[in-house]
Amino acid sequence: MKDESFAESLFAALITGDRRRARGLMQQSCDGGTPAESLAHDVFWPVLEEINTLYRKDQLSTLAHHYATRLLRSLVDQAQVHYTEQTPRGRSILMFCGASESDELAAQLVADLAEADGYEVHFGGGGIANDEILEEAGRHAPDILLMFSAAPSDAPNIRQLIDTIRTIGACAKTQFVVGGGVFNRADGLAEEIGADLWAKSPAELLEKLVGQSERRAGTDQRTVGRNRRTSRAA
Repeated sequence: MKDESFAESLFAALITGDRRRARGLMQQSCDGGTPAESLAHDVFWPVLEEINTLYRKDQLSTLAHHYATRLLRSLVDQAQVHYTEQTPRGRSILMFCGASESDELAAQLVADLAEADGYEVHFGGGGIANDEILEEAGRHAPDILLMFSAAPSDAPNIRQLIDTIRTIGACAKTQFVVGGGVFNRADGLAEEIGADLWAKSPAELLEKLVGQSERRAGTDQRTVGRNRRTSRAA
């Protein structure tokens, strides 16, 4: 089944809460030899973005949105079991997101794919206060602190978190990464709040993380957001 045709059929099943149909479509795709990672990147992620876009524009009812996000999450859980585990990269990610169901789902997709790609991932989800994130970051000293699919109201808190960590000199080697949600819609926001790296999709994120890892040997990981922001402040 072509990705586009499959995505359209899946979308229709999701927004109507047709669980049997949605699971059948996924099984049909898997039986046809589609890798689970391809489903996540090429179908689940675009469908989730379409669902959220329509809901944000009041073109999708709350019930349809709830049907879709909850059913899609069950499919994401099923797909994750079939991801191919890559060689460990020796890098760790501490990850949080916005508090909504769709934020959690988008972030879970990213967390699952990053873990399969060889990263050690701790995913705390949404609704976690900055002081708890700060404490956890200090305890883990992660290579990457990732805030994904944040709503507009979360951006000031993320800015404050990044500023606080840098001001107190904690997690000196941690790279601050954001993506999804408001950062996809507001061009330049990620740079403005001081993020080092940002991406619009899981595939782009993983590609950029690998590129940064290859370039960072013997250098400071914080290269993108910090330098631009410092220059702007100056």
